[in-house]
Amino acid sequence: MFTNSISPALKSHLEAQLNFATELSRKMFDTAQKMSELHLQLAQDLFQEWSNAGQQLLCARDTGEFMSTAAAQLQPGGEKLRQYQQQLGNLVAHANVEMNRTAETHIPEASRTAVAFADEVVRKTAEETEKATQRQREMIEKMHAAGHRDGAGGSRDTGRQSEQAH
Repeated sequence: MFTNSISPALKSHLEAQLNFATELSRKMFDTAQKMSELHLQLAQDLFQEWSNAGQQLLCARDTGEFMSTAAAQLQPGGEKLRQYQQQLGNLVAHANVEMNRTAETHIPEASRTAVAFADEVVRKTAEETEKATQRQREMIEKMHAAGHRDGAGGSRDTGRQSEQAH
């Protein structure tokens, strides 16, 4: 029968899988952290711009100055959004490169350990099958031998019984 302990091949495979998942998780967490920082920076920049724009609009002396100040303040916010979009695109591209690099690093080891584990399972299964087959052969031989002994002994007993009856 199979033992309940974890085989070295399985342990190695699980460790390889865990290392791969851990590093991928770390890369994803780093990316999420950078995205949060980028979002926060955008929010702070836009809030500061809107605050400054609000101050300038409140200080306007007439409608013409108010309108020209309002029109001028719309462009910087748009520029911040374009910068944000560019930085976000770069961040996602960099994250993609890092995750691909991580996969390229870990997948060969995970594949190697998976093959080693599969080979071990096949080997142990073949060994256990051979042991079970051998036990069945021995059991059949014992039953066959017991049947011959009982059959030979049984015919002698039957012969004695018939002699005693006569």
